[in-house]
This record gives sequence, C-alpha cells and structure tokens, in this order.
Amino acid sequence: MFLSFPCAYFTAEGEAVPTESPVAAVKAADEVVSLYHSMQLEGVVNWRAFKQAVTGYNRIKNRKRDVLTLIDFSKPSTEKRLYVFDMKHCRMLYSSVVSHGKNSGGNYATSFSNEYGSYKSSLGFYLTASTYQGRNGYSLILDGLDRARERAIVVHGAAYADPSVASRGGRLGRSFGCPALPTSVSRSIIDAIKGGSVMYIYAETPSYLAQSSILDTSDDVIVNQ
Repeated sequence: MFLSFPCAYFTAEGEAVPTESPVAAVKAADEVVSLYHSMQLEGVVNWRAFKQAVTGYNRIKNRKRDVLTLIDFSKPSTEKRLYVFDMKHCRMLYSSVVSHGKNSGGNYATSFSNEYGSYKSSLGFYLTASTYQGRNGYSLILDGLDRARERAIVVHGAAYADPSVASRGGRLGRSFGCPALPTSVSRSIIDAIKGGSVMYIYAETPSYLAQSSILDTSDDVIVNQ
C-alpha cells in the first residue's frame, strides 16, 4: 500500500514551511498512524519515536531518497533499535542492534552531546551522504541537520557491535559517538541508506525537542495509534 503524505510542509521551491494549520496537523498525524499500522510495527517499533521520525522526514527539504532510518536509544543495546524503512513502498527493510557512544551510558544510552571529543551519541536528524573506506572499514558520512553540524558522525561496522558481544558481556561495545553496526550487516544497511536519505536518532529527552530546528514540543503530543 502506498500512502501519499501531505504537501503542507513544503513550498513549490522545496522550502520548509515553519507552521501548519490545525487541520493539516491532524491529517498528518492520522497518516502517520496509518503508516505505522500498514508496516505492522505494533510491538516492534516505539510509537513515539516513529511519529517524531516520520514528522521530521516530511519536513526535511533536501532529502533525495524515500528511505528513513530510525535509531531508538530508549531501547537497550541488547535489543534491535535501528530500523530502515522504505517510505515509498511502506515496508521495513532492516532492523539491527546498534552501538552508542562510550560516554552515553552502559547498556542504555542516557547522556548525549554535540561536543567534539565528548564520545557521546548525538540526537536529531541527519541526511546521509557518501561512503568511504576508512579505519573502520566501509563507512557512511552523515550530515547533521539540527544539532550535530560540527561533529564528524559516520555509520560504520564494528566487531564490538556484534550481538555475540552482548551475549557475553551484557551489552554491546561502544563507539566514540558514531552509530556502529554489526559487520555482518553494515555494508548492506549503508548501501540501503546512502545518498541523501533521512536518519533520526531518538531518545526520551525532552530537551532535544526544545532545541530542534525540525521538531518542536507540540510534535510530542501522543495520538492514539
């Protein structure tokens, strides 16, 4: 099933519109609910995280692909908490465990920062850019849109992000702040999301909404799903 999302967020030139009418907001919320159900995400994906991710996805002017990645840091590292969605065909492409920054917490990420050298994960929206072969292997550059402009955040594979590490030690290993994936799936996921798709890194942190240039506190209003 294909769902068309409302065009109220954009002008003809593709510029983001800062506000929307109450009617448009209700319609947009209803369509997010429909999308959530059509993808059969109940009990799998956090509704609040999904709603914020899709709301922001619809407001981002420069996306080039109908792909949305959600990282849900309200979940522990031992659970799958990265999801890749094909927004055109309304289906989930991938779900995976993903590591957070070493100074963000143990099994749960609870502290976040945009400061260089903090070794913490950064919340918010990103556009995926190009790939390169670096010291962590095949990697994907992320362009932070609202809170992480000055940090060199990339997606890469890492042995410490393998589920077997969590089985032995009770949690995944941690990165210097980048989303690190199991090496067995990192290349396929990177190839699925590279080249201008949207990524949203979520946590239950109200201060993020207060500072975001894409979402605001009204976007945290819970609609029955």
